[in-house]
Amino acid sequence: MATGNGNHEAQQTEENFVQFYETWKKQQNQHLQELITASEQVSSPTPPTDGITACSSSSPPPPTDGITATNLSNLVKRVVEHYEEYYKTKSEWADKNILQILSPPWTSSLEDAFLWIGGWRPTMAIHLLYSKSSLQFESKFNVWMQGKLTKHDLGDLTQSQISLIDELQKNTIIEEKEITGKMAKQQEKAAGADMVELSHLVSEALREEEKGTKARDHEAEQSQAESSLNPKEKGFKKILEKADNLRLRTLKSIIETLSATQAVHFLIAAAELHLRLHEWGKARDEGQLSGGAGHPIFQQEA
Repeated sequence: MATGNGNHEAQQTEENFVQFYETWKKQQNQHLQELITASEQVSSPTPPTDGITACSSSSPPPPTDGITATNLSNLVKRVVEHYEEYYKTKSEWADKNILQILSPPWTSSLEDAFLWIGGWRPTMAIHLLYSKSSLQFESKFNVWMQGKLTKHDLGDLTQSQISLIDELQKNTIIEEKEITGKMAKQQEKAAGADMVELSHLVSEALREEEKGTKARDHEAEQSQAESSLNPKEKGFKKILEKADNLRLRTLKSIIETLSATQAVHFLIAAAELHLRLHEWGKARDEGQLSGGAGHPIFQQEA
């Protein structure tokens, strides 16, 4: 718990990371536009099949015509590297102020409700993949029923891809539970003997000061608090590292399972969800401050 210069450093940490995050978010939006453009340039129609199914044992067809597989792969690589940059910078700022990274003031109340140890839950990425795949397959099915060709996307997941993703989901759930357990044990340390004893001693000193019988030694109390809290903050940092590592590994594993074209569609869905949740959350927060649902984004047309 920092005071004085510590508070100033904490404020700088917040301001600097907010600046980075806003820049990173703008770049994510730029990447989104590039991904959408690339998805529109891909011309690899998928013909209707007998007894249309959600997957097949064959490998996904490579993109043709409008954009090359190499260009698609390079675009996907750049977007993934952008995520890597985020987690690298986040880790650096966590060394300076782990508590703000775990409870980021730059996110909205809506986003906070979905947070899991300072970020998105890794299994959510897999759920996102299945949701988008289902939506695109449904759209593809309707086109197929008209005897038309469709473009290659997440609606074309093969049986082997689904098996790999299912296995990834099982392993990710196990790791999520392990990290969640570590976080629970870390949080329980707030009621550890050292914290209980220190809070009692400081409370006693406060009562003595209020009675006028003894002056408090604020410097000594602060030193004791720092000695007790610093190890706990380091523990939180280690848990955040595990959580962020799992988030990034899950993202990369999904990308590695997909074709370049499918990866583009997945990254589009991921960026759209993140950007819209942030936008909706900020709008809701502003609406609550200025009179609830009065914000323009929530006003229904007459």
